[in-house]
Amino acid sequence: MLFTIISSCMHPWGGSEELWAEAALSLRAAGHRVAVFKTAFDAAHPRVQQLRAAGCTVVGMPAYPPFYQRVLNRALPTHRKWPAEAGQLRELRRHLRRERPHLIVVAQGSNFDGLVFADFCRRMNQPYVMLAQKAAEVYFPPRLQREQARQAYRVARHCFFVSRHNLELTQHQLGMALEQASVVRNPFNVPYSAEQPWPAPQPELQLACVARLEVFDKGQDALLQVLGLPKWRQRNLHVSFFGRGGDELALREMAELLGLTGRVTWAGQVPDVTAVWARHHVLVLPSRYEGLPLALVEAMLCGRPAVATAAGGTAELLRDNETGFLAAAATPAALDEALERAWARQADWPALGRAAAAHARREVPPQPGAQFSQQLLQLV
Repeated sequence: MLFTIISSCMHPWGGSEELWAEAALSLRAAGHRVAVFKTAFDAAHPRVQQLRAAGCTVVGMPAYPPFYQRVLNRALPTHRKWPAEAGQLRELRRHLRRERPHLIVVAQGSNFDGLVFADFCRRMNQPYVMLAQKAAEVYFPPRLQREQARQAYRVARHCFFVSRHNLELTQHQLGMALEQASVVRNPFNVPYSAEQPWPAPQPELQLACVARLEVFDKGQDALLQVLGLPKWRQRNLHVSFFGRGGDELALREMAELLGLTGRVTWAGQVPDVTAVWARHHVLVLPSRYEGLPLALVEAMLCGRPAVATAAGGTAELLRDNETGFLAAAATPAALDEALERAWARQADWPALGRAAAAHARREVPPQPGAQFSQQLLQLV
């Protein structure tokens, strides 16, 4: 069978693409054909090369309308202009008419950024499913696209979300129940039995914040504000920030302003996540918006407790005071409260980490991508 995957991720590659990528590799291994249409395309990216090596067709969709449409746009009123997706939809139209895939996966970074592609499949009477990796309370479907969003989700053969929170929030935002919807899990970048020995004694307690450096979603600015409080300055702890992102310079300068030089480290992107947890005691995740954070799953599988905000599906995996400490909101005050509770129970951290690893293995399947591929096959 032929499966077509349309990724609306605005980056050359993102964590939101790992689930469909693993499913694509699993489908190829079972002898099925897979075609991928990707926005923000980078042919040199290792994941793109891996997919192509496995026999998947991977096509980059143009970021702009064709040249003649861009010229016409100069003379057309705003409501008549050719959209940026015009060239992308032209590529898709050719593929859908020529190949007639058995099922299309519209893989979204959030819950509404792939609407134009889902609506296009609906209008072409092609079978498709929706996959949403994140949902944010502040992002309702655009007013002029609201009915389009409702139709796209209503007609989809199935709607997949990575957390129960995101499924329910999307229903609220659409004002409709999604009868054909379920929760799936994302792949992770550590072995399933990755529980690490507790780190050797160190002069300072080592916390790790593992997230791309984009404060709108990940909230590292709130964590820096907490670390800048007098009481935390006096405590023997160090926080390492792992990741890259567009707000890195702003966060570095904020840390300098708060006098945190020497108290925090900017560790960049690392290929081996288990190495992070070989020397760090606790994950701290101050996110404002999430699906179900991979950093949390990986830390728990490695046997580390977490201090995390109740964003997205975090509260569905992290058990407060049992496998970590949950901050009620993504605010400095709430994060400070959760960190204070964690600090008071330092002696329990190893036991909390063991409980976290056991709980994660109960909640997350060992091969989420392969499981997702089987769900797709059942929908054909």
